[in-house]
Amino acid sequence: MSPHQSDQEDEESPLLRPERQHTVGKTPLPWHQLSVVLFSQLTEPLASQAIAPFVPQLIRDVGVTHGDESRVGYFVGILSSVFYVAQALTTLHWNSLSDHIGRKPVILTGLFGISMSIFLFGLSETFGGLVLSRALWGALNGNSGVTKSTIMDITDPTNRAQAFGLLSLPWMTGNAIGPLIGGSLSRPADRFPGLFGQSTFLKTYPYFLACAGPALFAALAWLVTYMLLQETVSTTTSLWSLIQNRCRNIYVFIFPKSLPMTADRSHSDNTIQDSRDDSKPLPLRALLTSRVLIMILNYATLALFEIALRSTIPVFYATPVDLGGLGLDPPRIGNILSVSGIINGLFQVFFFASLHDRFGTKMLLTYGIALGVPTIIAFPIINALCLTYGTGVTVWFAVGLQLAMYIPLNMGYACMAMYVPVASPNRASVGATNGLAQTVVACARIIGPASTMSMFSFSVKDPSNAWTVYYFMMALALCAMGASCLLPRQMWTRSN
Repeated sequence: MSPHQSDQEDEESPLLRPERQHTVGKTPLPWHQLSVVLFSQLTEPLASQAIAPFVPQLIRDVGVTHGDESRVGYFVGILSSVFYVAQALTTLHWNSLSDHIGRKPVILTGLFGISMSIFLFGLSETFGGLVLSRALWGALNGNSGVTKSTIMDITDPTNRAQAFGLLSLPWMTGNAIGPLIGGSLSRPADRFPGLFGQSTFLKTYPYFLACAGPALFAALAWLVTYMLLQETVSTTTSLWSLIQNRCRNIYVFIFPKSLPMTADRSHSDNTIQDSRDDSKPLPLRALLTSRVLIMILNYATLALFEIALRSTIPVFYATPVDLGGLGLDPPRIGNILSVSGIINGLFQVFFFASLHDRFGTKMLLTYGIALGVPTIIAFPIINALCLTYGTGVTVWFAVGLQLAMYIPLNMGYACMAMYVPVASPNRASVGATNGLAQTVVACARIIGPASTMSMFSFSVKDPSNAWTVYYFMMALALCAMGASCLLPRQMWTRSN
């Protein structure tokens, strides 16, 4: 092919042509660094899933519902959304900061935030205390995006799908162990009176023990990361230098005549030159390209639909059967979520990379969203089966089938992570691009639980509106499928 023909190639042509993918060898995964990243990532699902089984009961215990069972889902949704409000306000700053000072300091800060905030969650006796601890949890933790940026730094297009498939390992482990911890260690004085029945502290704070395990593990992960993780950003700036530059920019903005014209012009010229340099992070406005906007739209609609579905599952299981749920207690809910997390993680570890190579990123994402629709329809079917046959084999088979259909939807996150580095305008702005995407995703996750749980409470109150929440989630699924139509059939490439 002549150089002229090469320049004429469509910008959406894949980095590796399909007919060559089997002849080009894959770069070996950097197992030492990847294992440290995966270990640190385990803290997030472990902590979040540990509280999932007992949050509905905790909401009842703090008395905020005043005995109104239909309002439990509403306050669970608020508690979940508070986390994402705080995360939305801070995640872009954490990810952008990681482009300047490095990934490692930001990850260490996030691990400290997880440990401290979940301790506070276990000690909270009021709904206000729960809200505050969840807000701190979201504000101090930008690790979800920074971890993905770190994996992008240490991989290339030949092994990135395999690495992001392995990213499900910590989520699988956390989703498996977390619910078991939360379900079995909540209210220990009541569950194990012989062992903890004399503890006044655990009677006063019945959910502290369930929170202490994940908090201590986050402290351990902080130590491992500090000792073993190597920095992946080649050129870093000290935090003090960034603060000085920010103060200088604010001063120049307030007193523009305080600097000579030549200095202003020189500063402007340097900014323009830096924006063209692939080794320098770009300003926010330079990130808003059509590729980035399409990627963010898909990421946000996927997250909105998935978080709505995920937040509905434990509340549906905890809701009494006569109100449209399954009427399960926290330990049983924890066991179900644990088994589901194990199967979900193993499926992605063993099959994501091969499915990605076979069907492509876009097709795999679209199939996962499409399977979310029958997952929604399964909710009222499970309730009807429980009313007819009781909680027996038929109901458990339906529950298992529903959770199996939910698995492909979770693979959508790994698919979207594949789009981030190729959508980024340059390599040095991958963290900021990822942070921008995570910010919009966090906003979607604010809306998702609160709106879905409000719809769930509305459906529970009036039997004639029992399907309203499911119609709402189907509309979210259609939005996500519509957004996926904007993605190219083959992965973008970046020219620089």
